[in-house]
Amino acid sequence: MPVMVITGTGTEVGKTVVTAALAATALAAGRSVAVLKAAQTGVLPAEAGDAEEVARLAGAVTTAELARYPDPLAPATAARRAGRAPVHPHDVAERAAKLATEHDLVLVEGAGGLLVRFDAAGGTLADAAALLAAPVLVVASAGLGTLNVTELTARELRGRGLDLAGVVIGSWPAEPDLASRCNLLDLPDVTGAPLLGAVPAGAGALDPAGFRASAPHWLAPRLEGTWDAETFRVREAP
Repeated sequence: MPVMVITGTGTEVGKTVVTAALAATALAAGRSVAVLKAAQTGVLPAEAGDAEEVARLAGAVTTAELARYPDPLAPATAARRAGRAPVHPHDVAERAAKLATEHDLVLVEGAGGLLVRFDAAGGTLADAAALLAAPVLVVASAGLGTLNVTELTARELRGRGLDLAGVVIGSWPAEPDLASRCNLLDLPDVTGAPLLGAVPAGAGALDPAGFRASAPHWLAPRLEGTWDAETFRVREAP
């Protein structure tokens, strides 16, 4: 698994924090890690982007960013408004493949959801994943409404012949409501993919040392962590 692609069911679902947890867990296992942000939007040149946030939380990772656009929009739209060249799926695949020759694990973080457009031709993160033949990890929200968008994402991945590695809940509330608790059983059912972790809400606000120590407990063994889906479901059962 030299390259893994991380997408979300939408914006603000916790992709960056999940990416940081994956990176921290891999580093703790003695692996070298690179994090590639395919297209960073909504961040000015002097500001820290998502890849830098992963490095702050996770530790000594190599960071790379293909393009940065100031407007908080889909990459294709943000590139057009900025009058800058867009990112293409082959750009993402080429950079990730190069990083994979130098690292044990490359984490490619998308922008928004799976089909958010990178360029005017309609290129997406899904196209980059296909070029890389890389598994895709889907980060989903916990509560009401997540079943529909997560199932749609899973169907799109399978329709393209892509490997859906599993689903991670990007922000598990301290006091989950009924929908969130029921979704622990329903998400694997509707996606046909395993639930591979749940990151607590607010995890990104932890100090880096605390984040790194806790990260393996949020991810399943398939992601090199110790999180157990069945134990978690029993604890949170409605």
